[in-house]
Amino acid sequence: MTKRAPAKAPPGPDGLPVVGSLPEYARDPFDFERRMHQEYGDVVRWKLPGGWMYHLADPDHIEHVLVQNNQNYVKGEAFQETLGPVLGNGVLNSEGEFWRRQRHLIEPSFHPERISTYAEMMVDSTERAISGWRDGEIRDVHSEMTALTLDIVGRALFGVDLRDDSERVGEALETVMAGAEFSLTDLLPEAIPTPGRRKFEQAVETLDRVVAEIVAERKRNPTEDDVVSMLLAARDEEGEGMTDRQVHDEVMTLLLAGHETTALALTFTFFLLAQNGDAERKLVAELDRELGGDRPTMADVGDLPYLENVVKESMRLYPPVPGIVREPVEDDRVGDYRIPAGVTVSMSQHVVHRDPRWYDDPMAFRPERWGSEAARASNASGEGGDPRADEFEQSLPRLAYFPFAAGPRRCIGDRFALLEARLVLATILQEYHLELVSSPALDLRPSITARPKDPVEMKLHERAGTRWEASAAESERADAEREAETSAE
Repeated sequence: MTKRAPAKAPPGPDGLPVVGSLPEYARDPFDFERRMHQEYGDVVRWKLPGGWMYHLADPDHIEHVLVQNNQNYVKGEAFQETLGPVLGNGVLNSEGEFWRRQRHLIEPSFHPERISTYAEMMVDSTERAISGWRDGEIRDVHSEMTALTLDIVGRALFGVDLRDDSERVGEALETVMAGAEFSLTDLLPEAIPTPGRRKFEQAVETLDRVVAEIVAERKRNPTEDDVVSMLLAARDEEGEGMTDRQVHDEVMTLLLAGHETTALALTFTFFLLAQNGDAERKLVAELDRELGGDRPTMADVGDLPYLENVVKESMRLYPPVPGIVREPVEDDRVGDYRIPAGVTVSMSQHVVHRDPRWYDDPMAFRPERWGSEAARASNASGEGGDPRADEFEQSLPRLAYFPFAAGPRRCIGDRFALLEARLVLATILQEYHLELVSSPALDLRPSITARPKDPVEMKLHERAGTRWEASAAESERADAEREAETSAE
C-alpha cells in the first residue's frame, strides 16, 4: 500500500503584521478571493487578526466539507458573531441535536405540497405591486423587489399584511446587512458603543418589534395555513413544543432569509435580462406561447423550462449568498492540506460559479447552457437551445453550482424561493420590459448577502405599447448586426 504524504499547510499571502491580509480583503473581497486562487490554487490560507481563514475553490473539496464530512463542521464563531444578535438560535445558526429538532419541526411548512398552495398568493402580490406601475416611469428594482418579497413572505408564511412595515423593515435590514460588512471600527473592543453599533442595535430592536407583532397576531388568531401557527402548534416526539423565544427566532430567520435572497435574485435577473436582449426575447416568447397572456399558475411552471434556466443562470453569475463559512470541530484534511480545528473555512459560490474550468465563457449570461429538457423544448420551438446542455450539466462536478449550499444544511426554503422567483418574473415580464438606465456595471456590497451598492434603476415599458415593440425590434436588429460582425471576423 502506498503511504499517503503528510498533510501540509496551504499556501497564501504573507499579509501585514497584526492585521494580516484583512485590509486587502476589505477593499474588494470578491476580487481578493479570485486573485488568491489564481495565484495559490484551490486551497488558500490567509491571516486575519486573531486567526486564519482557509478558502476552498475546488467543488470536490467543498463537497467534502458540506456533505461527506459535514458532521465535523459547524457554522462557527465568525458566523455566530455576525448573525447571532439578529437571528438568535434560529434554524439558520443553531447546531447539533437542537438544530435537528428545529429543522424537523419546520420542514412540514416547506413540503412541496404546501409550497404549491402559496403560488396564487405570490402572483396576487406581484399583480398588486405592479398595479401602481406606469409606462415610462423609472423605478429602483431592488427596492421594488424587496417590498414585493416582503409582502409575499408576510402573506404566504405568516398570514399577515406587511406592506405598511416594508419601509421600516427595509431600512432596518439595510442597517443589519451593513453591520455585517467589515469596518475598521470592528477592531475596537465590543464594549465601545460606536455610532454604527448603536444604529445596528436599534435596527435589531425594530425587527424584533415587527416579529413580536406577527407572533402575537397568530397567537390571537391561529390558522391552519400559516407557518407561524404551525410553529406554535408543533410538537416533537416527546410532545414538547417551542418556547416563545424560539418561535420568535425562527420567525425572524424566515422573515429575513425568506425575502432578502429572493429579492436579490429577482433584481439580478432583471439586470441581466436588460443587458441580454436575445435571452429576454426568448423568455417572453416562451411566456407568450405557454401562457397566452394569462396569469401564471403552479401548473404552468413545469411548462416554462427557459424561465427556469434564466433563473438558474442568474444565480450562477450573481448568487444572492456569495459565500459560506464553516468551522471544523476536529482537525481535517482537504486534498493535500491540513485544516486545523477552530479555523474559519470559507467557500465562495461567487468564485466557483465563475470558474472557467467548469463554465465556458463564464462571465457570459447564457441560460441555454442548462438542462436537457430545456434544450429539447427550446430546439423544438426553434428557440436555439444548446443540444449539449444535458451533457454539460452531467459533466459538472456536483458542487460546481451550489447557490443554496448543500448537504444536511442546504437552504430549507429553496423550493419556495425558486417558485417565487419564476412566478414573479412570469407575471411582470408579460406586462413590462425593464430598461436599465443606471450603471451597466453592478458593484456589490459583500455582506451576508451580495447587495447592490447603488440603486438599480430601470425604466418601465409596457409590453402592449408601441414603445416596447419598437425597443424590442431595435434591440433585435442590433443583436443581428453584432452577430454579423462577429461572423465576418
